Amino acid sequence: MIATIPCERALCDAASRASVQWLIDVAQLVEPEITEYIDMDGNALAAVCYPDADAFHLQVCSDVVNWMFIIDDWMEYGVVDVREAHESCISALRDPNNFDAEQLGGKMCKSFFSRFKETAGPGSTERFIYTSELFFAAVARQMDNRAKGHMYNLESYIAFRRDQSGTKISFTLSEFAARIDLPDDVVSHPVIKALEDATSDYVSWSNDIFSYNKEQSRGTAPWENIVAVLMHERGLDLQGAMDYASQMCKDAIQRFDSNRAILPSWEEEVDRQVAIYVEGLQNWIVGSLHWYHDSPRYAVMPDRIVKLLPKRHL
Repeated sequence: MIATIPCERALCDAASRASVQWLIDVAQLVEPEITEYIDMDGNALAAVCYPDADAFHLQVCSDVVNWMFIIDDWMEYGVVDVREAHESCISALRDPNNFDAEQLGGKMCKSFFSRFKETAGPGSTERFIYTSELFFAAVARQMDNRAKGHMYNLESYIAFRRDQSGTKISFTLSEFAARIDLPDDVVSHPVIKALEDATSDYVSWSNDIFSYNKEQSRGTAPWENIVAVLMHERGLDLQGAMDYASQMCKDAIQRFDSNRAILPSWEEEVDRQVAIYVEGLQNWIVGSLHWYHDSPRYAVMPDRIVKLLPKRHL
């Protein structure tokens, strides 16, 4: 993997300031929540995953990344009802100009998607809406399974996580940031799908590894993390499951490289856009790893030794 090149510092700083103001004005975050998300620095994640975006496109990407974290947290902690958030957000995405509602998640969508549509192509626009539908449907299943005490096996967890992680939404931003719009037959090609799955798996599973400590401490349903799923299904202890998950991440990178080597060729302009898109997927693999290490949301220790936090009641 080639390291992601960060965006120009002044541009990144300007986009970050604008997105922080957006969190205050549109998301209407207040203390202590606003400080938590500012410190998390989702804007930095956007900067390393979309390093070639100009100021306009980077701010939209930053706003979307922040929205995904916020709406996911709100649904996770019961701040908003999943189905109400789903209805409001998708309505805003389908018609941002005429959408009008009080639900803050929908207001955020109206704000960033009206700007998204200014330059996005019709294909990536529809893909953003479709992948958002997948995201909300996965979260609804997650909450239903949690209420019923259902556990995932490894196969079902992998499929669930690809939709619930929000990575598919993020991949449409790679098209938006680069101002490309891939044909539907290209996006549906098995090799492109395999590249997307490998990227999503790596980003999601490494996130699970880094977030496991916090999740086990706060009592999140234990089967909603690849580490816990491996412990249950494979009969592994915690360190064994961590090692197994780490190898799965390495295997995902190998799948990415293997499929990139067999990319088919279309016509010249399509091939140019595909190369940009595949580089965008690679930026997510490399950029997310750097961000996980730097963001206080995950508190990765320099020595990579994790001391389990005490369990607490919410």
